Amino acid sequence: MSLHAQLHKRHAEGRPIRVGLIGAGKFGSMYLAQVPNTPGVHLAGIADLSPDGARRNLARVGWPDAATRASSLDAALKDGRTTHVGDDWQALVNHPAIDVVVECTGHPIAAVEHCLAAFTAGKHVVNVTVEADAFCGPLLAQRAAEAGVVYSLAFGDQPALICDLVDWARTCGFPVTAAGRGHKWLPHFCESTPETVWGYYGLTPEQAERGGLNPKMFNSFLDGSKPSIESTAVANATGLAVPSNGLLYPPASVAEIPTVTRPRSEGGVLEQKGMVEVISSLRTDGTPIDYDIRMGVWVTVEAETDYIKHCFEEYNAHTDPSGRYFTLYKRWHLIGLEVGMSVASVALRGEPTGVAQGWNADVVATAKRDLAPGEMLDGEGGYTVWGKLLPAATSARLGGVPLGLAHDVKVVRPVKKGQSLSWADVAMDTSTPAFRLRREMEEGFAVAPQLTSA
Repeated sequence: MSLHAQLHKRHAEGRPIRVGLIGAGKFGSMYLAQVPNTPGVHLAGIADLSPDGARRNLARVGWPDAATRASSLDAALKDGRTTHVGDDWQALVNHPAIDVVVECTGHPIAAVEHCLAAFTAGKHVVNVTVEADAFCGPLLAQRAAEAGVVYSLAFGDQPALICDLVDWARTCGFPVTAAGRGHKWLPHFCESTPETVWGYYGLTPEQAERGGLNPKMFNSFLDGSKPSIESTAVANATGLAVPSNGLLYPPASVAEIPTVTRPRSEGGVLEQKGMVEVISSLRTDGTPIDYDIRMGVWVTVEAETDYIKHCFEEYNAHTDPSGRYFTLYKRWHLIGLEVGMSVASVALRGEPTGVAQGWNADVVATAKRDLAPGEMLDGEGGYTVWGKLLPAATSARLGGVPLGLAHDVKVVRPVKKGQSLSWADVAMDTSTPAFRLRREMEEGFAVAPQLTSA
C-alpha cells in the first residue's frame, strides 16, 4: 500500500512522473479531474484532435485556463506546473521526458498505432481503449515486454478491477471459480441501435441530448458489446475460460452470485470452474433486482477444505447454500477517476494493473440483422453488429472478424442475423498497423483449448 507514499517522495525530490494523455474526452476528463490532487505526477502534455475541445473539458473539470497554455512540451516540462495541449500525438509520445502514455481515444485502430509507437519510444502505456486490447492485447503485451516497458489495462475500468480481485483471490490461496462484472441485460438488447438505446436506459432523447450523451457509445454497453470486450480482456489477462457460445448473463442479486456462479453440476450456470461471466441486474421478465451488481465487479472463490468452509461460516461470510462458494465484490467502479492507480503502478512498481498473458478469448462481430453485400459495418454500438464473446479457438476456427476492426468495413457476402462474421464476409483495409498486428497474433499465438458444453 505504498504508492501514495512513493508519489509524495517523488514530489519532494522534484522528480514527478511525467504523463502524456492521448484523447481528452469523457474518460480522459475524469482522469484530468484527479491529476491536480495527485502528488508526484505532472501531466506534461495532452494530444487531442480538437485542442480547443480538450481545453473546454479541462475547464469543465476545474483547471484554470493558464495551466493549459504551455507553449510547448518543453515549456511545460521546464515549468513543471502547466500542460501543453496540442494535436500532435507523435510529438507527445516521442518526447524523451515522458514516462507514461495514457491512451484514451476510444478508437481501437488508432489506439494500436499509439501503443506501438509508445513502446518504440520506450514509454510505459496505460491503455484505456480496451477495445484494442480485446483483439490484439496478447501481442501488444509481448511487444511492450520486448521493448522493456510496461503495458497495462486501466484501473477504474472494470477489467482491471476484476483482474485485481482475481489476483487477490489467488494470492490468498483461493481457487477462482468465476469472476466478472454486472450489466443491465435482456436477450433482445443485442439488437438495440442508437435510435432505441435511450428507451432501454430510461431516458428520453431530449434528456440524452441535453447531457451530451453519445448514443452509439452508450449502446455499445447496452447491446452486450462492451461486456464481451471487457470479458475478453479479463480472460486473456487471467487465464480464465469463457462460455462456449457467448455470455449467459444470469440474473442475480449480490447475495445470489455465489449460488449462480457455480458449475452446472452443482446448481449454477458455469460449464466448468474457472470462468468469466456477467451478472444481469434484471430478472428474465425485465423487473429490476434489488441490491444488484450492475455497476460493479466480483470474484467467486471456493473453500477446498472443511476448515476453510467453517471459517466462512464462523466469520459470517455470505456463501451459497453449500457453504463452499464465497463472492467478494465491489459494487461500484469509478472509471477515469481511478486511472491514477495504473499510472503510479507502472511508473513506480513496474507492474501493470492487468495485462494479457495469452489468447484465451475473442469478441467477434455478429450481425444485428440480415446484412447485404455493399453495406458498411459501423462497429460497436452501431446499427449493424454487436460483439459476441467466444473462445479464441472458436474464433480462430471460423476466421472471426474482431469487433474492434469492424468499423467502416464493407460486407461482400450476405450475412444472416445472429451470424458471426468471418474475414471472407468483408473487404477489410489491410494496411493498418491494427490489422497487421491482429493477423500476426492469429498466426503466432497458440489458442487455449475450446470449452465443451457441460
